[in-house]
Amino acid sequence: MSVSRTGGGKSLDIVKNLPRITLANLRPNPGARKNEKRRGRGMHGGNKSGRGHKGERQRGNRPRLGFEGGQTPFYLIIPKYGYNEGHSLRHQYPPLSLRRLQYLIDVGRLDPSQPIDLTQLVNSRGVTIQPLKRDYGVHLVDEGADIFCAKVNLEVQLASEAAIAAVERNGGVITTSYYDPRSLQILIKPVPFFMTGQPIPKRMFPGEDLLPYYIDANNRGYLADREKIQAARLALAKKYGYTLPDISTEMMDSRVCYHSCVTELWFLTPLIHSSALSLVRALLKVSGMAAGLQSFTFTRCDRGHDVV
Repeated sequence: MSVSRTGGGKSLDIVKNLPRITLANLRPNPGARKNEKRRGRGMHGGNKSGRGHKGERQRGNRPRLGFEGGQTPFYLIIPKYGYNEGHSLRHQYPPLSLRRLQYLIDVGRLDPSQPIDLTQLVNSRGVTIQPLKRDYGVHLVDEGADIFCAKVNLEVQLASEAAIAAVERNGGVITTSYYDPRSLQILIKPVPFFMTGQPIPKRMFPGEDLLPYYIDANNRGYLADREKIQAARLALAKKYGYTLPDISTEMMDSRVCYHSCVTELWFLTPLIHSSALSLVRALLKVSGMAAGLQSFTFTRCDRGHDVV
């Protein structure tokens, strides 16, 4: 066989010297064919044919789908769907106990001098919110009310009456507010949203089924009238037998008296407002989107002006 210097020439020489393809020299690739497993021949290489020992499974007389051997089947045990209608669409609210909240404050994960909302609770690893699993926020429960001693401005989605009393007994303020799924996703993960360069959307109002809860002053709803909330605070203090601190004259600072607008996503105290702006500017500078800074507008609804 002649040898050529180039690689293409070597391949061409090999092809020229190979025999022509005929039925006599066709062969399958090595390992492409395997011997068929012998079944159903007893001791002569078969055994049980892969069906196991005696019974309906070996003889091919399997029961119908859903048959459970005579006991009441699953589809007859559970009630009809109308009894639990909409169970797969119900809003979920993971519980947050006052004991857990006090622990997060004691170890320094939460700053009681600043408003505490869902962003701070998620960043402190206090709660885990999964919007894809129909989580719509947290439910403040009264477990640990006897040891809770922090003065906080707290925002949750649901709260029990005893938990509200425990917060207000220490001079704190609690607000229950609603966040739609998009606002909730932005609230728990603000940094990835800032990196997109999109403007901050306004949160939507609750639906018809949740609106009565958030306009009720007894629930400290964010849509309730402030005068009714003050009356409800006094009534709750009288019911549980404690003196309600006068936050209007005791400390006129932002951690107690400031409430965000009903369409905003975050509390915007002067300190948080400046830190949020610096965070946005830093993120935009890193991502090369400094021109998109005009898209971020933080509205102070109670003060009547915007800061960009």
